[in-house]
Amino acid sequence: MNAFLDLTSLIFLVIAVVIFWRLRNVLGTRTGNEKPPFDPFAGRKPDAIEPPPAGDNVVTLPREGRPDPREAVLARIDEVAPAGHANSGLKAIVAVDRNFDLDAFLGGARAAYEMIVSAFAAGDRDTLKPLLSREVFDGFSGVLAAREARGEKIDFTFVGIDRADVVDAGVENGMEQVTVRFSSQLISVTRGRDGSVVEGDPQKVAEVTDVWTFAREARSSDPNWKLVATDAGD
Repeated sequence: MNAFLDLTSLIFLVIAVVIFWRLRNVLGTRTGNEKPPFDPFAGRKPDAIEPPPAGDNVVTLPREGRPDPREAVLARIDEVAPAGHANSGLKAIVAVDRNFDLDAFLGGARAAYEMIVSAFAAGDRDTLKPLLSREVFDGFSGVLAAREARGEKIDFTFVGIDRADVVDAGVENGMEQVTVRFSSQLISVTRGRDGSVVEGDPQKVAEVTDVWTFAREARSSDPNWKLVATDAGD
């Protein structure tokens, strides 16, 4: 009788191991290396010193030989915006946002610019919506609706960005704002219902200047910036 029970237990154990192994192969395991959704503004954050737990009598000292990351950020601001309102405005942002990194922001702004102008040309509202403020999205949607009503389509090729310069910055009513002047090259041709060219030249690379303002809440845990204002550059 005991031998029968031991044999039965062994059979169930083998079945359990086989089921576990198959589930593991089918479902996989989390490695910690899964990629998050793409965020154009998700650049590398400067190293921050975490505060000690509440109630601990600990004083955190800077690590010997490692410069204060905020000093490096401020020095970079002096390089990119050496004087004027943009310089003081960027430093005001650093004062309220310890994670602000100018190079990471500009990299994200470049990526966002290409995504937005390409999505606008394609009439892709789903891509535009999370990148724009409500007011800017409504304005873009109105232009797209008028284009669709006329039966027009755009042939668009994004060539590249020549420059992306910070021209203004600051903190207002708890909102960080950075204004960037983009100098880009692109080919854009508007075609009518019959395919004829309404505007643009398919053989010409146009040089375009846009002045865009991005903003985010200074105290928000959401790192995303949104386009809140657009203007044609000089």
